[in-house]
Amino acid sequence: MELFKLTDIDFLGRRKYFLALSLVLAVAGLVSVLAKGGLKMGIDFKGGTLVYVKFTDAPDVNRIRSALTEKGLAVSTLQPFTEIGGGHELKIDLDLAGEQEDLANGKLRIMETLNSIYPAHADKFDFNTSGLDTLSEHLQQNDKVAGLGLTSDEFRETAQTLIAFRDEPPHSGLIKNISELTSVPGVNPDIMAALQQDAYAGAYAIRSVGVVGPKIGADLQDQARNATLAALAGMLIYIAFRFEWIYGIAAVVAVFHDVFITLGFFSLFDREIELPVIAGLLTLVGYSMNDSIVIFDRVRENLKLTRRQPLEKLLNLSINQTLARTVLTSGLTLVAVLSLFLFGGEVLRGFSFALVVGVMVGTYSSVFIASPILLWWQGFVTARAGRGRRAR
Repeated sequence: MELFKLTDIDFLGRRKYFLALSLVLAVAGLVSVLAKGGLKMGIDFKGGTLVYVKFTDAPDVNRIRSALTEKGLAVSTLQPFTEIGGGHELKIDLDLAGEQEDLANGKLRIMETLNSIYPAHADKFDFNTSGLDTLSEHLQQNDKVAGLGLTSDEFRETAQTLIAFRDEPPHSGLIKNISELTSVPGVNPDIMAALQQDAYAGAYAIRSVGVVGPKIGADLQDQARNATLAALAGMLIYIAFRFEWIYGIAAVVAVFHDVFITLGFFSLFDREIELPVIAGLLTLVGYSMNDSIVIFDRVRENLKLTRRQPLEKLLNLSINQTLARTVLTSGLTLVAVLSLFLFGGEVLRGFSFALVVGVMVGTYSSVFIASPILLWWQGFVTARAGRGRRAR
């Protein structure tokens, strides 16, 4: 598929402007990292307790923060966000760097705090936090349904239907009112009446809990760094073998540029570095490297055909020849990762953010970082050869 005919754009002639842009972005990211005392690490790397809580209405973040602080909990992150299609969630990250026992108690202490703000009904059970066994047991104990003659399996099947209604979209784990259950098909009216009598819809529900000890977090940091460096080293060896070593150096420098700029954006936008982000950075390494290889491959082909052409002109020709492919591939990839960023949920937000920034920066660096390095190297080799001849 060809989007447009062969272009004749002088990319290398504008390299100084784009190198200046890279310098500005790199410095801005570095200043942000230094000003904030380093990159903002997620629970995977620093240890602690991470709890995602969903609310029926927008939570009072300041009130929750104050209540957690009063209980002696070190709140590292308290980030509210709204899901696509509605629903309010809160990310609570407790920086508990003590014993594993303290980490495990983080969820209980958060629930105690939330219960003090959103008190439970003393004479009813919370449908939003009930599991299958709990709900089935409550149904069986109600006097209104005791005479229906249902077996334990039938009660359990009914409870499963009700929980499925609560957990599936558009509710996704939380209903606002017990009366919403009247729309569940196939549920006995007496059971619905029993639920309205004995149950209430709580203001919040715990969506997920993560606990990581500080030692495991430190080990994960080392492994993430080693995995990224190993990927770069493997790419360097591959390109040096397939082309020449200077091509490998140029591609690896471009990838270092991409990773550095992407991490700078994470700092500028105050986003956490989590394990999915490392997966995104490794994906970026492969994507950016592949883009550079496509251009280098065309350069190698053109070198065989037009050896007398200046390298700058040959590089411009190669970039223009692959431009349609670059625009098509990068454009479609950007649409996919942007959709993931917008609709993939908060858990995948860091991963997708790394890819959104990475795709744009990676495409840019293949043209304006990797190619100028080849041009600079040829100029350096030519100048050194000229000095050698004059010395003789």
